[in-house]
Amino acid sequence: MAERRRSLLAGLSGPVLEVGAGDGLSLRHYPASVTRVLAVEPEPTLRRRAEALGPADMSIKAAVASLVLCSVADQDAALRELHRVIEPGGQLRFLEHVRADTPGMARVQRALDTTIWPHLAGGCHVGRDIVAAIRRAGFRVERLDRFRFPDARTPSSLHVLGTAIRGPAIA
Repeated sequence: MAERRRSLLAGLSGPVLEVGAGDGLSLRHYPASVTRVLAVEPEPTLRRRAEALGPADMSIKAAVASLVLCSVADQDAALRELHRVIEPGGQLRFLEHVRADTPGMARVQRALDTTIWPHLAGGCHVGRDIVAAIRRAGFRVERLDRFRFPDARTPSSLHVLGTAIRGPAIA
């Protein structure tokens, strides 16, 4: 379906209105020539699942993500959206569980993420490298504390608590 979405959107440019945006999965398929997407979803359940945010570009001084980036359908899209609404120099504060720091546990996480875990845990992925994703989105990580919770080594025990600063607009 992704290839069909790309074909549907190929060649578009400038601002675009997408009616029936669903949960926002099409947003990542827009070509770079599209300068703005106004996504409208008339179906209430799908509208609640959409990952696009309402605020105008660069209108928020700070945002908080707490134990949510593991379960968004498109983590990079969600972070790009946060980057969009946070003003330059604004903060993203985050508390998330992340990919393990040992190869063995990282393999366990990958196995869980590619089998049944996301279906059992509301879409949660235990092995995402969330800090790298935050950086890819154009944020500069200023503070990062790593810790285990619970203290035992489980697939979801490694956490990070941090502050990232929004850089210039992503090209």
